[in-house]
Amino acid sequence: MSKYLKYIIPVLIIAVGVVSMLFLSSLKKKTPKQNTVVTSKIVITEEVKLHSVVSHINLFGRAATSEPVMLNSEVNGVLENGDIDFKVSENFSKGDLICKVDDRQAKYSLNSAKSDLLNALANVLPEIKVNFEDEYTIWQEYFNNCKFDSKIAPLPKVTNDKIHLYLSRFNVYKFYYNVLNLEIILDKHYFYAPFDGSIIKTNLQVGSSVRIGGQIGEIINTADMEISVPVETKNISWIDKDKNVIIKSKEFSKEWTGIISRIGSNIDTRTQTVDLYIKVNQEKNNPLLSGVFVEVEFQGKAAENAFAIPPMALYEESYVYLVKDGRLQKQTVRLVRRESDRVIIADGIKTGDIMVVEALQGVASGMPARSKSNMSGEN
Repeated sequence: MSKYLKYIIPVLIIAVGVVSMLFLSSLKKKTPKQNTVVTSKIVITEEVKLHSVVSHINLFGRAATSEPVMLNSEVNGVLENGDIDFKVSENFSKGDLICKVDDRQAKYSLNSAKSDLLNALANVLPEIKVNFEDEYTIWQEYFNNCKFDSKIAPLPKVTNDKIHLYLSRFNVYKFYYNVLNLEIILDKHYFYAPFDGSIIKTNLQVGSSVRIGGQIGEIINTADMEISVPVETKNISWIDKDKNVIIKSKEFSKEWTGIISRIGSNIDTRTQTVDLYIKVNQEKNNPLLSGVFVEVEFQGKAAENAFAIPPMALYEESYVYLVKDGRLQKQTVRLVRRESDRVIIADGIKTGDIMVVEALQGVASGMPARSKSNMSGEN
């Protein structure tokens, strides 16, 4: 009996332990199950108001004169000052003498030719007086008005063939046209300003020898500035040529206005852009300098029945989220235009819709949501 007792006792001890553990476990209070609480996601929203959305296009370019002029000499001589000092950055007004080439020889040659013409007229006048007394007064008056210090006047109109013959025989026509030719040569010694502008380059200094074909300098029209900006082909259809543009310069912290003067007809195959030219409305007390880098703001054409939102609120270029009946609703829309700080959308939305205007992650259509701007739960 004692032989089996050493096996029975351990088994009894284990059985008693299991029964005790089960009894104690039954005494523990069951933890009540908690009800799952669904929380609404708080999102930033904006009420949709469909209207005419004006597009904006911001481009960059450099200001330059639309009329740069090279001063090239057609005569020989020594360079002299005109009404201003012939130096870089000197300003001038239309009609001012910018510079000139020594004109003494040209004047002497012209006066010599005028002397030949006067001599020819003096010889023909007696013949006209004798044979055409009624025409004599006209030619005598023309002779008296021929001065060495003024340009030659046009010859009187000849209707009589015999007078025409006399004039030809005494070389009046020959000397007259020689005078006209020398007057043209004399004019080439002077460089008069065709516009209000400034000297931007001087190839020769006053006192230097000038040769035919030599470049003297370069001038620009400061009253007629132009800006060339490259426009992407996708933006061309949005450009409104009838609207003014705003021109800004960070270097000078100033603004100007301008108008679109023309749009290029060729596309740059490398950049797929078209050059657009802006004529600047210059102001005397606020001039735009040539070479300044500027930003040009265009007010483009409008998208009708559209709405503008931040780019991050549009997903996969095709849908947005609305808050409807306290839940997110995925809504397909049409992308009309993308700009740097906004996108313009249309179709699929209507005035009064509550649209999410922030970027959402890990959400799905049907998820509870509340507007951040309306914490009361009204959507």
